[in-house]
Amino acid sequence: MKRYTDQELEKFLDDLESDLVERKESFKGDVPKKARQAVCAFANDLPNRNSAGVLFIGAKDDGTPSKISITEELLLTLSDMKSDGNILPLPVMSVERRILKNVEMCVVTVMPSDMPPVKYDGRIWIRTGPRRSIANEQEERILSERRRFKNLPYDIHPVSSANLSDLSRVFFEEEFLPKSFASDVLSQDKRTYEERLSSCKMIVSPDNPIPTVLGVLTLTKNPHMFIPCARIQFLRFKGIEWGGPIIDEHRIDGNLAKQIEQLDQKLISHNRVLVDITSSSTEKRYYQYPLVALQQLTRNAVIHRSYEGTNSPIMVYLFDDRIEIINSGGLFGRMTPENFGRPGFADYRNPNIAEVMKVLGFVQRFGVGIQMAQMELRDNHNKPAEFTHELTTTLCKIWSRTEAVLEVTGQVTGQVTGQVRSNEVERLLSVLKGEMSRREIQESLKLKSRENFETLYLRPAIETGFIELTIPDKPKSRLQRYRLTEKGKNLKDSDK
Repeated sequence: MKRYTDQELEKFLDDLESDLVERKESFKGDVPKKARQAVCAFANDLPNRNSAGVLFIGAKDDGTPSKISITEELLLTLSDMKSDGNILPLPVMSVERRILKNVEMCVVTVMPSDMPPVKYDGRIWIRTGPRRSIANEQEERILSERRRFKNLPYDIHPVSSANLSDLSRVFFEEEFLPKSFASDVLSQDKRTYEERLSSCKMIVSPDNPIPTVLGVLTLTKNPHMFIPCARIQFLRFKGIEWGGPIIDEHRIDGNLAKQIEQLDQKLISHNRVLVDITSSSTEKRYYQYPLVALQQLTRNAVIHRSYEGTNSPIMVYLFDDRIEIINSGGLFGRMTPENFGRPGFADYRNPNIAEVMKVLGFVQRFGVGIQMAQMELRDNHNKPAEFTHELTTTLCKIWSRTEAVLEVTGQVTGQVTGQVRSNEVERLLSVLKGEMSRREIQESLKLKSRENFETLYLRPAIETGFIELTIPDKPKSRLQRYRLTEKGKNLKDSDK
């Protein structure tokens, strides 16, 4: 990581025409947005300087200090630009408090990306001289072509056995692109299908349209046909021993989105809900495992696993007392057993897969998944997740909430019910009238997060047979509606 000397930085401050410098008097108003645009532009390095760009916070347009207070809160806020998931792929940057011209300033240094084009909020920002702008088609093509000459991570290596026809054009154009780029950018986009795929790193280039590992994982119907390890093996054992009777077994295939959706459904269906009606005057409900923790840890496995040199799938094994997630690939980059899971420490074996997961809505921000999972487990009174790191394998153990384990062995007093009677399903049934769209149901429940609504409410209600789709053969149709089944009507009537 490049670190400029004080003399070099002061020279940058006075160079008003440099395309490597941007200055901001403070970090208020619309500056946080413009600062992210600047980070994105420096990372793209359209002039191909191969030098780090610098964003000064605390400097006027003419380079003189604005003399603002450089607090720890400001430094943390600036550092958050790297991991909040709005700039993709993740930039390589540092944030420092420096004394320049005898005054404190904040210096954000951004390295050119090895994987351009870099986007902020669905737009590719560049610098041409001292001005910042959105890249046009030709400039974006230059950035995409430049990526071929860098040291590429494995997730955008070509898959020679795959062809352009193996990629789903419908999914790419109707699902992925609208989530990846701003609508006004797409409306003006006149590029060919191949140029769009190349821009998103799904193929090598328009002239060499061989799908990349990323393209195969994201856009093919059966990625394991080209990458044998690209699947998830799910097993539910009875008891707490390996080799016990298998209650449920499922091989989860499909593209990344399908795999995650299927795994979520499996985890939900096996996640017991306990209802305690004896310890207090009102009933208490809780999950054997907090769903958010399970999602964070399983999606972390999808992002960080090794897709190279192995045929082993991700393994998710459920026992009466725990869940084990076994993943190919040990610690990567700067990660060590000592700093693993600590705030501020993150590295990415598959940075482009991480980007796609963010675009598709399966990841909200980067670098905090382990901490978030541990917090959810703590709040649900589960023990912390345990991690074992070996050279080629990572094992994560998630321990069941103690009362749930006791219930399995018959040691809990009280009423136990399954997922079918969760509060979320009952709430959904209470607002469902006639035939309603996903949006109408979600708005009736006053829920903002579509992902949480679908994971905790909609899918469990469908899986348990309480509601059904009006167009079952086209589950993602824009005309899709949902209605109560007879089973759902009976349950709703019994709760009145």
